[in-house]
Amino acid sequence: VQLQAYGGGLVQPGGSLRLSCAASGSIFSINAMGWYRQAPGKQRELVASITNGGRTNYADSVKGRFTISRDNAKNTVYVQMNSLKPEDTAVYYCNADIIVPLSWTRGTYWGQGTEVTVSS
Repeated sequence: VQLQAYGGGLVQPGGSLRLSCAASGSIFSINAMGWYRQAPGKQRELVASITNGGRTNYADSVKGRFTISRDNAKNTVYVQMNSLKPEDTAVYYCNADIIVPLSWTRGTYWGQGTEVTVSS
């Protein structure tokens, strides 16, 4: 199983970016999917998560600015980030709670990270 994240880049304050993360490989089902971020010198923190039923959860710092969504047919999770601030600068990681077939084991898988820089 692999998670591939993309969509990061440099954006000015007030701008927008959309990150995507696609899961591939031998997958039976995906439960929750989410986005985390890690700024330099700080711990990784939850940005937003979404269950397979569409229930969402957001960090207080991004509520009203970020929107998480997913396409279950494509095993893909997105986060639309609007009104970006310099403090949103970080490496963004996606993760997913996945059950794999045959072994029927459940595990948390991480993407490789995509860098978001908010600066003028």
